[in-house]
Amino acid sequence: MGEVVKKEIEYRENMVKARIAETLIEELFLQLGYSVFRYGMENTVPGIMNLLKGVRSDVATDIKRMPDLVVQKDKDVYFVEVKFRKDEKFEFNDLPKDYPYENCFFIIVSKKHIKCLSYNDLKEGKKINPSCHNYLGSRKEFDLNKEVIINFCNFAVKFFENVE
Repeated sequence: MGEVVKKEIEYRENMVKARIAETLIEELFLQLGYSVFRYGMENTVPGIMNLLKGVRSDVATDIKRMPDLVVQKDKDVYFVEVKFRKDEKFEFNDLPKDYPYENCFFIIVSKKHIKCLSYNDLKEGKKINPSCHNYLGSRKEFDLNKEVIINFCNFAVKFFENVE
């Protein structure tokens, strides 16, 4: 198999993992009574992912940086970026330089946990890693039911336990 074909397969596999993680978080928030809107570039402008592959411009960069979801309950609205990380690691340096959504929350789905930090938490040096306790259920902003989150974590394990 050629290197180009391997890279294309890896790219598509990563897209599937990302979509599964996004759907999992979308369903979690829906079950907890939130309204959820898919906001990311692949939802706002279908097909744009393929068009922007390799494109380097300010507009393309801004589109690629759009958070995945907008979640809303009562008068509270949040930007949410969902990432799957099999190594359960995410930190400020993983963000693109000059990331514009400083009011965004980053939800990291791993093989075992669902963790969350805000942009400001990351900027202050907090990190997500296997030993941290930055669980989504601990975020006061969202007022989430920890039992529901545990159920979704168990659901995530089923999908991601054999993922490379």
